[in-house]
Amino acid sequence: MNDTPAALIEGHHADVSGGWLRPAVFGAMDGLVTNIALIAGVGGGGVSPRSIVLTGVAGLVAGAISMGLGEYTSVRSANEQVAAEVAKERRELERHPEAEARELADMWTRRGLPRHLAEQVATVLKHNPEEALRVHVREELGVDPDDQPSPWVAALSSFVCFSVGALVPLATYLLGFTSLWLALGVGGLGLFLAGAVVARYTARSWWVSGARQLLLGGAAAAVTYVVGRLIGVSGGLG
Repeated sequence: MNDTPAALIEGHHADVSGGWLRPAVFGAMDGLVTNIALIAGVGGGGVSPRSIVLTGVAGLVAGAISMGLGEYTSVRSANEQVAAEVAKERRELERHPEAEARELADMWTRRGLPRHLAEQVATVLKHNPEEALRVHVREELGVDPDDQPSPWVAALSSFVCFSVGALVPLATYLLGFTSLWLALGVGGLGLFLAGAVVARYTARSWWVSGARQLLLGGAAAAVTYVVGRLIGVSGGLG
């Protein structure tokens, strides 16, 4: 007989609730793509390396603040909406416990649970209001009221990872190099590595994920470079 706990057999699952992984991934990717595109655009316009650094740093600061505030607002609003729905469900359970128990039994029956067993479990839950509330919220809303992501964690993850991502294509300029193509090459390497790291959490091929991110970021850089080149030439900047 195997006495190994189920949790050890299945292993640990990755964070899929949106607590830190999603904003971290989006933050890093956005930081990379945003600053690679910015540097490609202004570099294509023929501005000086000093202006490129100024533009990149401004993009880093503005983008990190925007991402952090956006994540905080988004997660906070989502949590408040869940809280409002939980409060609504709590009132329904207090006013109509029998009807709510039947509703829960109906849902389980439609999923294949025998009717008598579904009604028995729903009746037992009816006498445990807090557990009944959690089960109803999970079944009806598809969320766990006790496991909501922190808006502060999301904001900080997004802010820090955007900053790190945005710093990558600037690194060569900050180290004293002045080649636009070197900066874009380092940025492209960052995109590929970021995509490969994400593959660790998605069970996809690391090189496919990296190549996809490199292709998307490269397309954004190419568009902004062409636009910057056209504006630079027409405006006498080239």
